[in-house]
Amino acid sequence: QVQLVESGGGLVQAGGSLRLSCAASGLTFSSYNMGWFRQAPGKEREFVAAITWGAGSTSYADSVKGRFTISRDNAKNTGYLQMNSLKPEDTAVYYCAARRRAVIKYDYWGQGTQVTVSS
Repeated sequence: QVQLVESGGGLVQAGGSLRLSCAASGLTFSSYNMGWFRQAPGKEREFVAAITWGAGSTSYADSVKGRFTISRDNAKNTGYLQMNSLKPEDTAVYYCAARRRAVIKYDYWGQGTQVTVSS
């Protein structure tokens, strides 16, 4: 049974930082590309960042570029999202997801972790 479990969310003031983690089990994590998405109240889920299976390539939404950093540790089956200079508009539920290398659609999703940024 595949599980992705996010942690590290919470309440932070604007300008602060948080580090989200995504612990994977039940799959060969190093064979999957990984992504982070978020969904704010009343809005659709949106892409935040992605990293390839070997961490050789990353991509970011324009809204977080330069502030967020995605990374992974395949030995620990864990992915990370370091979020700096947080803004109130970053408030959302953050989800990690995994997809096989040759597939566009994400196969597995976590349950999400709430991030709230106060002004």
